[in-house]
Amino acid sequence: MNRNIIITGGSKGIGAAMVEMFANEGDNILFNYNKSEKAALEITNKTGAEAIKADLSKMEDIASFTKRALEKFDTIDVLINNAGIDQFKLFTDVTEEDWNEIINTNLRSAVFISKEISKRMINAKRGCIINISSIWGIAGASCEVLYSISKAGLDGLTKSLAKELALSNIRVNSIAPGAIDTEMNKDIIKEEVVGDIPLGRFGKPEDIAKCAKWLADDEYTTGQIISPNGGWII
Repeated sequence: MNRNIIITGGSKGIGAAMVEMFANEGDNILFNYNKSEKAALEITNKTGAEAIKADLSKMEDIASFTKRALEKFDTIDVLINNAGIDQFKLFTDVTEEDWNEIINTNLRSAVFISKEISKRMINAKRGCIINISSIWGIAGASCEVLYSISKAGLDGLTKSLAKELALSNIRVNSIAPGAIDTEMNKDIIKEEVVGDIPLGRFGKPEDIAKCAKWLADDEYTTGQIISPNGGWII
């Protein structure tokens, strides 16, 4: 399709699956990575996508990544805010440093990247923004309070921005995955969770990538929080 697509956190897991899926469609992709340089190089060699090292918890890196995206693409068809980190800790033990790292990476980066990229989309009178939130943004998770807050914030961003940008023909949606078989979830004891999932399995990164592709292709869905979770929450 030769769309121009920006994906944050594209070196592993769901992000890597999205890079590969859109690349296979013939789209042009720019993504960022932070610590996973080897994985990012493997993805670029496999897909031809461009990878930029950027720590999106830092405003200066948000600015430099966004600047490169605007230099690379005259028009931007799809922005996917996927970058995110998790933390498993009692709420009574969380620190201000924890708050800053998680909120800045998961939420602030999406806000300020969307702010700049949406300007280009508004000029073009078209575009699609997809925020990768989480089932915990909907339901909340014990011992993952800051993560849950950050993902609920993404869903709030989605609903508000969908209303504001609709007149410019820009669609904004969230994907809120359930239990997905990624490195972030490697410490979860699957046997204890699968019994609560009607479809009886963890999702695959490709399941979320397919949802993202549908939202990128669709022309009438906006402001929605779509949760591929195997029926975990119905």
